[in-house]
Amino acid sequence: MDALLEGLDPEQRAAVEAPRGPVCVLAGAGTGKTRTITHRIAYLVQRGHVAAGQVLAVTFTARAAGEMRTRLRALGVQGAQARTFHAASLRQLRYFWPRVVGGPQWDLIDRNKLRFVAQAANRVGLSTESDSLRDLAGEIEWAKASLIAPDDYPVAAGRAQRDTPAPAEQVVQVYRTYEQLKNEAQLLDFDDLLLHTAAALEEHTDVAEEFRDRYRCFVVDEYQDVTPLQQRVLDAWLGTRDDLTVVGDANQTIYSFAGASPRPLLDFPRRFPEAAVVRLERDYRSTPQVVGLANEVIKWARGRPAGSRLRLIGQRPEGPEPRFTEFDDESAEAAAVAQRVKALLDDGVPASEIAILYRVNAQSEIFEQALAELGIPYQVRGGERFFQRAEVRQAMVALRSAASHEPSGELPKVVREVLTGIGLTDEPPAGGAAREKWESLLALVELAEELVAAVEGADLPKFVAELEMRAEAQHPPTVEGVTLASLHAAKGLEWDAVFLVGLVEGTVPIVHADGDEAAIEEERRLLYVGVTRAREHLWLSWALARAVGGRRYRRRSRFLYGLIPEDHPASRTAKREPAQRKSKPLCRVCGSALTDARAVKLSRCGSCPSDVDEELLNRLRAWRAGRARELKVPAYVVFTDATLVAIAEQRPEDIPGLVAIAGIGAAKLDRYAADVLALVQGKR
Repeated sequence: MDALLEGLDPEQRAAVEAPRGPVCVLAGAGTGKTRTITHRIAYLVQRGHVAAGQVLAVTFTARAAGEMRTRLRALGVQGAQARTFHAASLRQLRYFWPRVVGGPQWDLIDRNKLRFVAQAANRVGLSTESDSLRDLAGEIEWAKASLIAPDDYPVAAGRAQRDTPAPAEQVVQVYRTYEQLKNEAQLLDFDDLLLHTAAALEEHTDVAEEFRDRYRCFVVDEYQDVTPLQQRVLDAWLGTRDDLTVVGDANQTIYSFAGASPRPLLDFPRRFPEAAVVRLERDYRSTPQVVGLANEVIKWARGRPAGSRLRLIGQRPEGPEPRFTEFDDESAEAAAVAQRVKALLDDGVPASEIAILYRVNAQSEIFEQALAELGIPYQVRGGERFFQRAEVRQAMVALRSAASHEPSGELPKVVREVLTGIGLTDEPPAGGAAREKWESLLALVELAEELVAAVEGADLPKFVAELEMRAEAQHPPTVEGVTLASLHAAKGLEWDAVFLVGLVEGTVPIVHADGDEAAIEEERRLLYVGVTRAREHLWLSWALARAVGGRRYRRRSRFLYGLIPEDHPASRTAKREPAQRKSKPLCRVCGSALTDARAVKLSRCGSCPSDVDEELLNRLRAWRAGRARELKVPAYVVFTDATLVAIAEQRPEDIPGLVAIAGIGAAKLDRYAADVLALVQGKR
């Protein structure tokens, strides 16, 4: 027993030795939660509180479950079950099927799921393209994980502000038809495993009694990511008992889009007033410098109950300070990151201990290229390499075909016209898979803009040749190398060196989170997760323009302000901005100081005459009404009346002119700048 407790810190030991019954472990990143969980199970078994075979530990990935089983065996615990929710439910459902259903057991739908979604979408008259189907399937999964029946979907989706891939009523029809087709084929999807397991225990007393006699002690890892459906299964497992240990960190809730909620974790002490609550805040993963930055990122989070807030305390020796760097364009950013990676490799850091993390998968291409140019091996985790994605391969076929006809015109415009035929739209579509495809196609247009800036006389054949060269360079044999991954795919992993790249407004936080405080807070937590992946070296960077020579109108992520040391070169912009805000803006007509918010926006005193272009103002209002209808948002979400008047008075001719109007930020520039400038110039 002494050997089992040896090496644990006081808080870990308190969690391990807590008596049987409800225990809540609030475990920050890098605080040894898996060690704590496994030692607690071993402690309960060795003390005779529970037999090993009566323990069921659940977590969210097969990899984490496998690691837990390995550690339990090393502690001498044989027979304890450590599985994912779905694997545990599948095992139970197979055992109880003859009693609760009867007849042959239904198979898992597995890879055929999209075929049933396609049939359902076809009956409703919706697109059956693969990205649309994935988004519809994802929406069905969210509804089932959230315990939302088809008839309740429209209200629930509206309340949750879901970015639905089709009108809610059509999603309902696809959802209902999918369930019908699946049941007729006698197949189960992964959510059905949980639903049927819960129902078997809730509706069959003999089944519940047998199960609860078999399993007496439950442990749930990553409890902040539990969905309502998983909580229902857990409640069915427990019955009226309370021998439950949960471990989680509300600061790392990043799967709300899939139905996850930290609410069960946060409400645990209220549900079980007698529960032991232990806080693990000693961080054994990262240097104090990385830990300090992580604490700064999350301390500004809103809506966190006081009792759930964890402030990490670094336990490792001192390390290098995190590095912040601003670049003129993305190519410069990628090249600098690749050079820094090479320097780390030369210093002896293994390639497998280096990661480049970004918000969306479409950002990977430019970093893949920069690494390939230096001969640095890499692997893309949680997604395909850029040139292996289906939409990129399709785009290259279309571009090759178009190049054979020698089209005329500016290269970026020609590329955009070709890609419009395979799905590139002016605005990002609804749905995650559709948006990811859109971002990949847009990245190709931006590569065309980059080529024009770098190569005189660039045309479509040259662009296709450039793409083929890049594709070949980025298809080296699969070897262990630097990891490229999205921030979501990086959850649960760690590296000696981490590069967090592309940290600009509209990306971190993502543009469609704007206006939704809960979504913005999730984006903050996502950055926190990224920071806490680093053990020693941490690099944070952003670029002011996409293409070489492009307009530098981007702004670094709002989450970075206040984090960068005042004496750091990258902080100079941040230090100037408050001074600019404190100095009174002046009226462009009479030169008087402006104090009223509307006057600041219009850049003139209320008493000074307006020089508004009424015809332009009417065009702007008509355009705004149309965009609001397309986006299904109130007109003021596009631009307020005051902003339209300011545009019609000041008639900006370029991006800097638009930026000068108060209230027009990076997200609105990305969406509306081209339209507004065209209206001002009378081209629309």
